[in-house]
Amino acid sequence: MSGNPYLAIMTTPTPASLDDLQRYPIGRFQKRPSYIPAERAAFIDRLAAHPGHLERALDGVPEAWMDEPYRPGGWSVRQLVHHLADSHANAYLRVKLALTEDEPTIKPYNHEAWVLTGDMAVPVRSSLTLLGAIHERLVALLHPIGEAEAARALIHPENGRMTVDQVLAHYAWHGDHHVAQIRTWRAMR
Repeated sequence: MSGNPYLAIMTTPTPASLDDLQRYPIGRFQKRPSYIPAERAAFIDRLAAHPGHLERALDGVPEAWMDEPYRPGGWSVRQLVHHLADSHANAYLRVKLALTEDEPTIKPYNHEAWVLTGDMAVPVRSSLTLLGAIHERLVALLHPIGEAEAARALIHPENGRMTVDQVLAHYAWHGDHHVAQIRTWRAMR
């Protein structure tokens, strides 16, 4: 992720404390009013790369470690991986709704409750497979879009109106953010 010219425009400065570093190793997401086509292309490329980055971040991690929290008081690594699949499945549906309906109001979900459901106990392989399939579809959905489609919007009841570009920027950051959390956890372990 170092060397990514778009990372700097999407995040806040480097975290100051160890807790901040573990929680937000690449900084917090900063939504902007608009993005240029080159940024959109970079977001799509990052989304395409996320499943591979996650696989490499988890490469060699024993199953017994998956239930360890990635930071004190945080989710387990298993919950984090399943959360990524859940969240990005929602991203795919949200973008598809925005591209096919007139400013649809999407349904938010309680991600804190979702990481406590029974399916969180399954091996992470299922979510790695799901994430790969979701990103394959998401990237295929996004590659042909132009300015008009990128400007289409959805209404998030908690976050307000969001354009497709803003949704892409957020989920590009989101994937990088959680992969960085896993890398930080591994480095500190």
